[in-house]
Amino acid sequence: MNPLPTRNSQLVLRRAGFGSVPEMLDYAAQGETGVTFYSVRGEILSASSWREIRDRAHVTARRLIGAGFARGERILITADTWPGFFDAFFGAQYAGLLPVPVSVPVGIGGKDAYLDQLRRQLAASGAVAAVGIEDLAGFLADASAEFPAVRLHGGMSVIDALPEKPVDLRPLGPSDLCYIQFSSGSTRHPHGVQITQAALMANLGGITGPAGLGVVPGDRAVSWLPLYHDMGLIGFLMAPLSTQISLDYLTPRDFARRPMQWLNLISRNRGTIAYSPSFGYDLATRRAASQVPADLDLSSWRHAGIGGDMIRPDVLDRFAEAFDKNGFNRKAFIPSYGMAEVCLAITFSPHGAGVRTDTMATDDGRRTRRFVLCGKVLPGHRLEVRDEAGKVLGDREVGRIFVAGPSIMPGYFGEPEASQEVLLDGWLDTGDLGYTLAGEVVVTGRAKDLIIVNGRNIWPQDIEWAIETRRVVKNGDSVAFSVDGGDGEGGGERVVVAVLARVSGEEGRKTLASDVAQAVREAIAVDCDVVLVPPTMGLPTTSSGKLSRARAKANYLAGLYAPSTGADKTAAA
Repeated sequence: MNPLPTRNSQLVLRRAGFGSVPEMLDYAAQGETGVTFYSVRGEILSASSWREIRDRAHVTARRLIGAGFARGERILITADTWPGFFDAFFGAQYAGLLPVPVSVPVGIGGKDAYLDQLRRQLAASGAVAAVGIEDLAGFLADASAEFPAVRLHGGMSVIDALPEKPVDLRPLGPSDLCYIQFSSGSTRHPHGVQITQAALMANLGGITGPAGLGVVPGDRAVSWLPLYHDMGLIGFLMAPLSTQISLDYLTPRDFARRPMQWLNLISRNRGTIAYSPSFGYDLATRRAASQVPADLDLSSWRHAGIGGDMIRPDVLDRFAEAFDKNGFNRKAFIPSYGMAEVCLAITFSPHGAGVRTDTMATDDGRRTRRFVLCGKVLPGHRLEVRDEAGKVLGDREVGRIFVAGPSIMPGYFGEPEASQEVLLDGWLDTGDLGYTLAGEVVVTGRAKDLIIVNGRNIWPQDIEWAIETRRVVKNGDSVAFSVDGGDGEGGGERVVVAVLARVSGEEGRKTLASDVAQAVREAIAVDCDVVLVPPTMGLPTTSSGKLSRARAKANYLAGLYAPSTGADKTAAA
């Protein structure tokens, strides 16, 4: 079996410009390009042209229509990286149903936590069907048991078992919704972002056009990003489809096991476009010493995108240094900024500029911090940074980031009050903090995560990075947040750092807690409480795999991190 070709021999490349997902799949189906899935060893598991994907979607659609599902009803799909997701997602599009892609189990948490998440998502979306990989059929059955409206559940085999009736397709059109996207961090109180066909097409136009990635004939995408996350679903399914290019997939689980396989696929198939949050580049760099093959060639990689979390220039510097000898060009880095409520993308850095930073002094003026410039807002969109009174701020003045334009969601599904909290006169309050500089945006953190101690604004990322930089714990093993100081009025905030305790013995635990507290004191000049969390419990993450400070704080306040001995909680006093 061979990977799909990179170029179409006859079909002319179109950069988006379609009215709907079915319309763009119909166009891509006229060529030879498509999707290839790979194993953790780099072996081809399956390869399907866009034509084959379209044809299977038609079959799925006729089965769903024949089963009596009404136009506009929702179908929940566990969005694992496998061909069945394409059948269900695109089949729903042609059947006039709204797909609701949701995550597969990630990290530690067990069956009960995942079932609770599925139940909340079923309730929020009002789905009438729930399908996915066969391994999750039992989860889907258990979660659906509380919802009489769910008439079909199980692995994709339950759809395959439906008769394919000779019915007319009823594809979703330009004026319809496209799907419902659960935003990151919404597992406890899920907000289903309504993605319209029109908003998606506007965003795809920006992503694939000159102000975005500038897709050209001969481009090829390579991805390990999860398809239940906006960066994976839109950036590395919809965007390649909308430009009729081929893409190669590795599952997120296999990437975590062998991150070098991602780079191997770029090398062997001459991939040109691949994205990752900072932690993905960090993981690949850490494995570089022992896993880099002699023939690895990354010279074809012209767009190495970064998004999905706070962009860490130190991580990207190390990656560029590690793979310079393999042909990687650090100018290929494209920092970007986006979120599910705007489909995906808001800004892109200019091509060939690489990672550019701006240095800002902290409140007391004694320390500085490098922030990454994320580029200008996409054409047809607007971006403003405002203070708490709504005043638009000038360059290098930190405030809340607001955006407006054709990619903005109409609201959260079935939640008018939550929608009104973030939408005002066509503007979306992103909930992010940042500032502008010469027309570009710099993101400094989430407003709700901001820690204020004695009038100082402290970003929790600074605390976490300080601990990691001093090699006290691994990347991703700490999470910082603040709680009420408990001293009554004017008591201020108290900083808490939850750390995975990968040590044994009482003395080891005391040393770890002391080292964490000392690292925070030296770097940030604040005292903190250190809570050691057993690895068996783990630190909470969002559906996209990022650490959730909000959930870690909730766990702490609920007493889940309560120490069993005096060594589990150490105040840096």
